[in-house]
Amino acid sequence: MKYQVFNLREEPINGFMPTLTAYIIDDNSCFEGGRKRPAIVVCPGGGYAFCSNREAEPIALQYMAAGYSAFVLDYTVAPTAGYPEPQKDAFNAIKLIREHADEWGIYKEKIAVIGFSAGGHVAASVATLWDEEPFKCYNGINKPNAAILSYPVISSDPAIAHMGSFDNLCGDDAELKKKLSLETRVTDKTPPCFIWHTFEDTCVPVENSLRFAEALKKAGGSCEMHIYPHGPHGLSLANSDTAMAEEHIYEDVQEWVRLSVRWLNELFDKNRVG
Repeated sequence: MKYQVFNLREEPINGFMPTLTAYIIDDNSCFEGGRKRPAIVVCPGGGYAFCSNREAEPIALQYMAAGYSAFVLDYTVAPTAGYPEPQKDAFNAIKLIREHADEWGIYKEKIAVIGFSAGGHVAASVATLWDEEPFKCYNGINKPNAAILSYPVISSDPAIAHMGSFDNLCGDDAELKKKLSLETRVTDKTPPCFIWHTFEDTCVPVENSLRFAEALKKAGGSCEMHIYPHGPHGLSLANSDTAMAEEHIYEDVQEWVRLSVRWLNELFDKNRVG
């Protein structure tokens, strides 16, 4: 494995340097002609106030075990800066991976993004806003090929919104909050999505995921969705590695990892060597 931390900007933003931590599977030389692998960018949650360690490296290691080179994004949060800086960090991460894909043995057309809670909003932003200013890039080098949204912050509708996330991202700008209600930004250019949530989530209600899935359907997109009956917000892997308390271990919810890997494998036809 190659382990390296990359700066995502030429200069810090208000004293903070966003980074991308790479966990690259380095086995190309073991296969005749080399071997490429898919990649996944991990966007931890934290309400746009911090990046949760529980939703960072433990997630990357799960996907590495499944054959993916993984990258953990430490993106800009409040009070350092709000929109569009976290989104810029995520797009810069995808561009960096594509630019080094040949060197790192990665398929350029098999780059996924996964996000948790507010990190789910980052991932969904990347999935929906990649072709819009100020993020639009030549040849779509910043576009993810798939998105996994884990109990994501999606909607700014006060009835279901996690307003703390939107306040940190948008400040008092009501129009910007409306613009970044991402169920309204889904188009036929949005890549396939895997979504999971718990029905009992009172912090980020399940309606966030339901509305995004409904928008995908209306846009003619693709989605696999799993709603688990029990469990609070922020379960991450829902096992002893990431649980903050014993009562936050849910064996049924742990299945989301296996299901998401199967979904990605089918989407990417991962088993092809080349």
